[in-house]
Amino acid sequence: MAGIPEHLLKRAQEARDKAAGKTPASDASGDAPNLPAKTSETKPAPAPQVASAPPPPPPDPSYVVAAKTRKKIPFWAMATLSLLPFWAFMYLLAIKPQEKIVEGPMAIGAGVYGTCAGCHGSNGAGGAGRALYQGEVLKTFPKIEDMLNFVYAGSQQFISAGIKVYGDPNREGGAHETLSYNGNPMPQQGEKFGGGLTDAEILGVVCHERYEISGADEQSEQWKSEYETWCSPESEIFLALENGSVNYDNLAETYAALPNPPANVGTDARPAGK
Repeated sequence: MAGIPEHLLKRAQEARDKAAGKTPASDASGDAPNLPAKTSETKPAPAPQVASAPPPPPPDPSYVVAAKTRKKIPFWAMATLSLLPFWAFMYLLAIKPQEKIVEGPMAIGAGVYGTCAGCHGSNGAGGAGRALYQGEVLKTFPKIEDMLNFVYAGSQQFISAGIKVYGDPNREGGAHETLSYNGNPMPQQGEKFGGGLTDAEILGVVCHERYEISGADEQSEQWKSEYETWCSPESEIFLALENGSVNYDNLAETYAALPNPPANVGTDARPAGK
């Protein structure tokens, strides 16, 4: 078998190298030697430079830590707290005693009683004069007419008439004698006797002493009729005394038709019930 020429073998090798992507390199004979073909290669991207982390901040002081960890007031609580002054004001109004509105004879009598307080005490506890508080007036004068007569005329009229007791002769604890208390007579208050009170003022101070100082209850069955007739702001007797259309001399005749006519009211000194 004849041998394969050298140049054919070389071509075959070059063909294989070309197919394999190799570049022939020159050898000693001047031919290019068999060198591997160059391939395109992608260089890897440089790694990003990482900035160094800043140093950590210094720790908070203890009072800052306490403030941050303290429980906060809820937002709804702030609205509630803002209303506290209002509720406090309403509470004070609720517990404040309602002032009693005084009108008519009672209002007049409250102002006039200052002239009586020197003898009977500011609260009616007595002194130079007899005690008026704690029902004492009501025991002595169950009927307002008798008290009006005594205050208007004064005890001197009783003494002059030879009357030794005044008020209820069957009084609990005994009747009061005209000069039985420290020897001090009851001064005359009516203008007819030179006293300093008008007829309307006498009614007012008597109402004040009976209902405010001595404690008669104007709503009770015992005193309701008397209060409405004599001491209420709508009292026709008081209005008539105030405008001067009647006085204690003609009062009994003028009001004889009333359900509880004031038959004992007048200027004459007389004991209760006569």
